Amino acid sequence: MTYQIVLDTNVLIAGLRSRRGASFELLSRLGGEAFEINVSVPLVLEYAAVAREHARELGLTHADVDDVLNYLCAVGHRRQIFYLWRPFLPDPQDDMVLEVAVEAGCEMIITFNLRDFVGVEQFGLRAITPGRFLALLDR
Repeated sequence: MTYQIVLDTNVLIAGLRSRRGASFELLSRLGGEAFEINVSVPLVLEYAAVAREHARELGLTHADVDDVLNYLCAVGHRRQIFYLWRPFLPDPQDDMVLEVAVEAGCEMIITFNLRDFVGVEQFGLRAITPGRFLALLDR
């Protein structure tokens, strides 16, 4: 089974920050057969803005960030959002993640901020941490 997922921005940044965590492992498995990520233009723009803001502390150049984003776009399924579910979650940036997940028919949103995604079950989704998702994959 190939899971359809959306990565919250905090997972991307955590994976770029350290090579030792579940987020990095998840990013390392991108392009494999176990799961596929889904993105939208607004979500990629958010990834870009946050990654560029933290590039120096991550030890990356803007060109490095662009390479990562280009790869995400190459392996991700690009989704156009035709219906906005806003406001549903407290943070509008989280609504953007939810909208991609709903449009793509995803099973899960991968995030560290589980509390921010309370209620997504109404859309047939689960919010799950990178570590728990990897454990699910490795069963």
